[in-house]
Formats: sequence, structure tokens, C-alpha cells
Amino acid sequence: MISQAGVSDKVAALVYVAAFVPDQGETVISLIQSGRQLPVNGILPPDEKGILYFDKSKFSECFAAEQSPDKAAFMADSQQPIAVKSFLTPLTQAAWKSKPSYAIVATEDKSIHPDLERTMYKRANAKVTELKGSHTLYMSQAKAVTEVIEKAAKE
Repeated sequence: MISQAGVSDKVAALVYVAAFVPDQGETVISLIQSGRQLPVNGILPPDEKGILYFDKSKFSECFAAEQSPDKAAFMADSQQPIAVKSFLTPLTQAAWKSKPSYAIVATEDKSIHPDLERTMYKRANAKVTELKGSHTLYMSQAKAVTEVIEKAAKE
């Protein structure tokens, strides 16, 4: 998670793209349960190893809405597993407290509620950009996302 990894001296600034921004001691699940999150649409129950996947039949709708059907199907078939542990492990350090932060709200995100993104980004005092798109706006709005990353790198 960028909030934890960003404490490295090699990191000058943080850029959150449709991402969770927990504080020290918080977990992603606590943010999800804060009442500002959409129902967890499309995430299947964890398997016997504690791994989560998006339901392939809901992947496009809930994760990659603006991608073509073929691209969304490919993404669903090649998705990286998510360890339940990543939702339950408290953050030990919040890099956004000491480093410049930038954030992009995906205004049509159905994985993380845009209002939750806004709340977390405001708390982190991030410079916020809002872009129309789903959780995969880093693909559909690649140029705009790149501009925010480049701005963070220069400042």
C-alpha cells in the first residue's frame, strides 16, 4: 500500500489513483465499513487460502465499466488475487502525513465510493483531481493520470 511504502526516503510524493488512504492504525476494512462505501459488488468470498477475486460476471460493471467487453473479460481472466489480510492489517505509518500527496477521484468508481475517496483525500490534504471513469481510469484516462503523476514528480 502506497501509504505504508511511501515512508521510504526514496519517495518524494504520493499519488493515489482511486485508492484507499488509511491512517496509522486503520485498516481498509474499517474504511469500507465506515458507511461511506458502496456495497462490495462483485467480490467473491475468500477461498481456502484467504484470497479474494472479482466475480468475472460482474467485473466489467463493478471494476472496469468503461473498458471494452473484450478488454474487461481479459482483465477478469488475468486479475491478480487480493489477500484478505491486506484488508485486515492495520497501517503502521501514514506517509501522507509527512509527504506531499496527490489524488485522483474516479467519479464513477464502483469499487471505492467516490465520496469515500474524497473524504480520505481531504484528510490526507492531497491535491485532488476528479476524472470521469471507473476504477480503471488509469487506463481510460491515462493521459490525465500521467499529468497528475508528472506534476507530483516535479513539485
